Amino acid sequence: MINVFYIWSSWCIIRLMIGRSIWTAHIEELWTRRPLVWLSGVRRIGKTVLAKQLPGITYYNCDLPSVQRQMADPEYFLHNQQPGARLVFDEIHRLDDPSSLLKIAADEFPHLAILATGSSTLAATRKFRDSLSGRKHSVHLTPVLWRERASFGVSNLDTRLLKGGFPERLSARDPDPQFFEEWTDSFFARDIQELFGVRNRMAFIALLRLLLLRSGGQLEVTDLCKEVGSSRPTVLSHLDAMEIAHAITRLPPFHGEGHREIVRQPKVYGFDTGIIAHIRGWSEVRDSDRGHLWEHLVLDELRTASPQAGIRYWRDKTGREIDFVLPRPDGRVDTYEAKVTPDAWNGKNLSVFREIYPKGKDFLVCPHVGEPYDMRSKGRSIRVCSGEHL
Repeated sequence: MINVFYIWSSWCIIRLMIGRSIWTAHIEELWTRRPLVWLSGVRRIGKTVLAKQLPGITYYNCDLPSVQRQMADPEYFLHNQQPGARLVFDEIHRLDDPSSLLKIAADEFPHLAILATGSSTLAATRKFRDSLSGRKHSVHLTPVLWRERASFGVSNLDTRLLKGGFPERLSARDPDPQFFEEWTDSFFARDIQELFGVRNRMAFIALLRLLLLRSGGQLEVTDLCKEVGSSRPTVLSHLDAMEIAHAITRLPPFHGEGHREIVRQPKVYGFDTGIIAHIRGWSEVRDSDRGHLWEHLVLDELRTASPQAGIRYWRDKTGREIDFVLPRPDGRVDTYEAKVTPDAWNGKNLSVFREIYPKGKDFLVCPHVGEPYDMRSKGRSIRVCSGEHL
């Protein structure tokens, strides 16, 4: 029995270690441009495991008092590092003044390669007095991407949708019904409460659950205020904290020349299909819900492929909608429709959109497409592909 357990544990560790190699390659490439990389993502999404995969690193867990004491004098600490050293500061927001350490490193010790990790973006958190603009590259680690599924032994779409993209949960053989409840408690206590000073746990968690229930829909702030019993400023500040901590994504609407377009109301997406399924009480994925959850995986792929692109959605006042829209600098507008199979797409909404915005490329993103191919629809060429082809 011991041997079997050892083999099984080793197998899980190996899968976790090899599962996110596209991210280590990305960090290595960013280090060739700037010495400082900020890696953020929700708690337990795999930042520590990913950081330890990088070759030749010296790892510092900033949760430890001994590490915090070393960083109390950042200039002295950095001065004693060897040229070319690779340093990982994990959970750096645990330090008293993390931005000072990173600013000194970027300005005075550019020969060092530094990876700093945290659960939120650098912006708008109470402990960071400097956003380090122009000094860093940022990487947002998403839940396990659809293109990463094979490394975690997953081939079935429903398995990925129901389990979600936390590496440890996706790799586990047996379900853990308490995982998401424990994650929610830790997320509030270790991130939201400490970083943003939010005190009303009950109202915050109620709002988060409501947003996950409505994930993929339009954001109705007035309705949210009524349902959670909080003021509008409170709800808006909680939404900001959730987005900075990567628990939600708000997509603004794309609009321009059309007179009947939605121009203000964003859509909101929860960060992980597994927690969405958990909150909704799903033990299996119904046909009517599969495409909706697939949208979330396509959004992660788009944000990974084009992290600075400014993804939007499009909808007119009659309810016709394009899932994702990417405006390009030259006036083109690219569209991305998420469908489980190409047969589920009819092209009517795209035709209306292209009457207003004729320039741009169109993509139909489906989970099981081997090689990308083109098809014709009402005189336009549509690229059919999977997430990894974006």
